[in-house]
Amino acid sequence: REGPTGEDFIHEEVLDHLTGETLRIISSGDERPFFLYYALTAPHTPILPDREFRGRSGTNAYGDFVLHCDDVVGRILDAVDENTVVVLTSDNGCSPQADFEELRRFGHHPSHHFRGMKSDIYEGGHRVPYIIVWPGVTRADTVCDRTVSLVDLYATFAEYFGLSLASDEAEDSVSMLNLLEDPDSEAKRTSLIHQSIDGSLSIRTGPWKLELCPGSGGWSPPVPGSAEEKLLPAMQLYNLDDDVGETTNLVDRHPEVVRRLKTELLTIVRDGRSTPGAKQPNEGAAFWETAAYLRP
Repeated sequence: REGPTGEDFIHEEVLDHLTGETLRIISSGDERPFFLYYALTAPHTPILPDREFRGRSGTNAYGDFVLHCDDVVGRILDAVDENTVVVLTSDNGCSPQADFEELRRFGHHPSHHFRGMKSDIYEGGHRVPYIIVWPGVTRADTVCDRTVSLVDLYATFAEYFGLSLASDEAEDSVSMLNLLEDPDSEAKRTSLIHQSIDGSLSIRTGPWKLELCPGSGGWSPPVPGSAEEKLLPAMQLYNLDDDVGETTNLVDRHPEVVRRLKTELLTIVRDGRSTPGAKQPNEGAAFWETAAYLRP
């Protein structure tokens, strides 16, 4: 980003500098319980892997930067005590700055088999790593395929510590403590709402995902307002159990599913929450233009 910087500011050293500060805090010798939130600056732009990692991924600079991130995570994990809860996750799918086309030439697909990227309503925009190590709760080498969200951490910790949540607190958080203890148990979350960068909404319930936009709602084709998008149905419906790549729009084949999911989404928006409890006010306009399809 443009703007003034200090004379001693070196872009290439930011990640390792922040990691050093993180390791200093962890290794300070203070035995009191602590909470540490470390938001890595990488592999976000600017893509500046340390010289040690350049060329090592066998792909491009972004791949090298991911290796740099892996090294950082390893150093932190080596430093923390065994009696520490660790959550490793991300805020969105891969950015196009990674250069998808170049990475594909090396046989690497940043979004795996999911459609889209950062910004999109599609799964490639929202599926992220969610790795949790919780001594006494999680077991090694277990995987859970239930639908959960980052916001669920709030209710999860509240349940673990036996805390009650106020009616205006964590209105969209659902505890996943039982899933951490037993990945095969039933999820308490029954639906999940997504939003693309242009404000388009989608809701997922069971295998179904309804997207209230004709295209990506983001940076992938068909982009909002494009000629390609204008030829498409106003909404998209996918069965993710059968079509996780979101290739076949079923919106015209299952009108009853569309109505049910639209009704649930509208109810959640109007109630100001997706969990049981007193209705809460929403900030901003009653309806965004991108949510116009929610109107009765």
